[in-house]
Amino acid sequence: MRSCWWSLVLSICLGTNLAYGSTAAVASPDRYGAETAQLILHQGGNAVDAAIATAFTLAVTYPEAGNIGGGGFMVIWFEGKPYFLDYRETAPLQASRDMYLDEDRQVIDELSLIGHLASGVPGTVMGLWQAHQRFGTLPWADLLQPAIALANQGFVVPENLQQYGGNALERYQGKTNFADYFAAMTAGHLFKQPELAATLSRIANQGAAEFYMGETASLIVAEMQRGAGFITADDLAQYQAVWREPLIFPWRDYQLVTVAPPSSGGIALSQLLGLKQLRLDDFKAQQHNSAGYVHLLAEIYKRVFADRADYLGDPAFTKVPQQELLAADYLAQRASEINPQAISATKQIRPGLESAQTTHFSIVDHAGNAVSNTYTLNLDFGSGVVVTGAGFLLNNEMDDFSIKPGVPNAFGVVGGAANAIEPGKRMLSSMTPSILVQDNEIRLVIGTPGGSTIFTSVFQVITNLYDFGMSLADAVAAPRFHHQLLPKNQLAMEPYQPLSDEVQQQLSAMGYQLHLQRWSLGDIQAIQLTDRGIEAIADPRGRGKALLIEPVATEQQSQLDGSTM
Repeated sequence: MRSCWWSLVLSICLGTNLAYGSTAAVASPDRYGAETAQLILHQGGNAVDAAIATAFTLAVTYPEAGNIGGGGFMVIWFEGKPYFLDYRETAPLQASRDMYLDEDRQVIDELSLIGHLASGVPGTVMGLWQAHQRFGTLPWADLLQPAIALANQGFVVPENLQQYGGNALERYQGKTNFADYFAAMTAGHLFKQPELAATLSRIANQGAAEFYMGETASLIVAEMQRGAGFITADDLAQYQAVWREPLIFPWRDYQLVTVAPPSSGGIALSQLLGLKQLRLDDFKAQQHNSAGYVHLLAEIYKRVFADRADYLGDPAFTKVPQQELLAADYLAQRASEINPQAISATKQIRPGLESAQTTHFSIVDHAGNAVSNTYTLNLDFGSGVVVTGAGFLLNNEMDDFSIKPGVPNAFGVVGGAANAIEPGKRMLSSMTPSILVQDNEIRLVIGTPGGSTIFTSVFQVITNLYDFGMSLADAVAAPRFHHQLLPKNQLAMEPYQPLSDEVQQQLSAMGYQLHLQRWSLGDIQAIQLTDRGIEAIADPRGRGKALLIEPVATEQQSQLDGSTM
């Protein structure tokens, strides 16, 4: 069931009388997000307008990860220049380093994952607002109308709503109010969210100030008080998204435009590309996803994760040695440590310097501007806490801090002092929204969910495209694997498409422990531009949709401008 404006979008798509201009594209984790982006671009909005509208739409139709109660990163290419917006969550002012430890300094099970104490201060609404203030062209309120309509009128719940396994109702039973809001969400049926629609309407009318200092802020604070959580009115009022310098890493004859800390993803992806390039001779003899190929990448992966654990965190609280980690001599040193024949001893892989559930979409507009956006609640449905009266879920991003040195988080990643909990601090992330540029022209817009597997998944798709010459569809669909230093010698495979039996046997003989996890590695949403044109792909692992969007003819534009949503 769709409202009238969804039908209008589809009818316009079928038109053949097109005005001049270049083809735009979107790759979104679900069809509602893709169709919203298409609508906004047809109304004359740019890539940032479309991204804002898509993000709000996914807060309705992709509730396990799309959000207004979480945070994320946006990489923008606008009029030939790169930008990076950090709207990551922050630790509440009452947070403390040992808040998840008992009197014996042992981690209290699930405290950083489920319930009110698991949530950081949300950043999504402020991030989208600040992106609009800088680059938006259509009215703010118009960009929220698709989301409001879907919350009021409902969306059809997909079969594969929770891609990463498990049963959310069971996980949160008796611990949060999740079932009060989402127990009726049944595959194939219409699901309406009237409280969320009212919240989005307030935000549409009053802007970000409503979320952080208005009625919605009061509802968040009341929810925190109800569950002994830490987020206060002061936390919300003080929150700001941050415009940071994007990380730009030269790779072959391209420039990788990606995220800087507090994400580890940009540094990690740059290291992966740089280290593989330095060991190119080893890779030349290896077929794609052969045992030798997988082993070489695992050797690279473990060194990148060793650096991540010790050096990376919020740059406002810790000195992040970004230039040193990406320096040519340092990468050469790390590359020289790789053993192409055997597994390097895990305990000897140290930092080299001296001293889950997320979602992503990619958009390119008719003028060649682009947005690569990844945002998250962390795990499926975040903390499981719904803000009573406001209808949206809160994140469980506090688990992304190092809650105790050497103790792995939900993704099995360990950390140290650089990522310890401090009031107001942004937790380390693996989100890696990225854009590949050549001669000042966009060539690839890419990103994925997947926790600590994010940058290894993006790296494998880039490698598939530019080392093996695969089509974008084949590069995204190809089997993926993951290694992250710990657990020792463990290689993760995905149920979507595991490595071949022969390769598995060879890797086992080398000493690797093969682990077939319950969920697939990532949900890549990518757009590629080549001399042949533009292509957009939604990962077949998910329920996404990719669209190529032709410019709208003048008479069709008039029809859109006169439509009501």
